Amino acid sequence: MRIDCPICGLRDRREFYYQGAASMLARPAPGTGVDVWDDYLHLRDNPAGALEELWHHDAGCGSWLVVTRDTRTHEISKVALAADTKQAMGALS
Repeated sequence: MRIDCPICGLRDRREFYYQGAASMLARPAPGTGVDVWDDYLHLRDNPAGALEELWHHDAGCGSWLVVTRDTRTHEISKVALAADTKQAMGALS
């Protein structure tokens, strides 16, 4: 699998570190109950199809990326800098 880093260009997947679903960025608020934190830390969706994932370009530029990947085929349809994605989401709120 190859990931097209917006800064470095097309690179092998071994240069990147997978962090999980991008939706995991929304952490529970401080003081939230133990059950909510337990769900956040231990329960994961396992969808078949397109999923936004968080990847770190560990052996490259060090950027955090949001990669949209089909979990059935590993086909990547979109790659964006996580900072840009977060700013765009903040502009919508």
